[in-house]
Amino acid sequence: MSESETAHSHLELEEADAYSQYLLHSPTEIAFVLRTAMQKGCMLTVYFDMGQSFFLTSLVNVGPKGIILDYGSDEDTNRRALKASRLLCTTSVDKVKVQFALNGVSLIQYEGSPAFFSPLPENLLRLQRREYFRVSTPIANPLVCGIPLIAEDGKASLYPATLLDISAGGMGLMIDMEHAPLFSRGAIFRGCELNLPDDGKIKLDLEVRNAFQVTTRSGNQYTRVGCEFVNLPGLHLTMIQRYITRLERERKARMSGLE
Repeated sequence: MSESETAHSHLELEEADAYSQYLLHSPTEIAFVLRTAMQKGCMLTVYFDMGQSFFLTSLVNVGPKGIILDYGSDEDTNRRALKASRLLCTTSVDKVKVQFALNGVSLIQYEGSPAFFSPLPENLLRLQRREYFRVSTPIANPLVCGIPLIAEDGKASLYPATLLDISAGGMGLMIDMEHAPLFSRGAIFRGCELNLPDDGKIKLDLEVRNAFQVTTRSGNQYTRVGCEFVNLPGLHLTMIQRYITRLERERKARMSGLE
């Protein structure tokens, strides 16, 4: 199966709430990104029919009223695309992931050839891949995040959750089986404390995005909880990115035998 056929398995645009900080809403900014993609000749993959169908195309014109896409090579696919009420488009511009949705396309003639026209998208996701680069955290000296939990007697305490990995978008936590039921999808924990080496303690809010049980080779069990940062301040994001960069640099140095 080709990369184009598998790409729809993860379109961040379909989780707009999770990536809202990377959404552009200004028509001027959206047109600028799309015009750049057109000038660089970036290929677009366009999905429709709930992701079951797709075709490859490119932007041939970007204007204030809308965009024009090159007509597809398969006539049957083109006919079905014209009937679709929503199409998801994804491309990469200078190694930056770009995604946007179109509320239908219409058939026009452009410079003597058939083409697709659609009004300018209402928003556009511009996500730099390195911002969500995920690294495993040290095992020997694990990073711990304090999660505020309320006991049955009403007393609050910080539950020490060991980090498994971290990215600029969130973190993976190891939760013991006793506390696992508290970490259901959608649960939000505010005022969590993360102590970053060399940078100090930061407070952040987390939302649980997924959770599944893991059994180690020794037979021990825990729940791996994937959490997403909620409205992470820019300063804290910078600190986390700096920590991720340091971890990756140390990993590469060990692999090359420099350490």
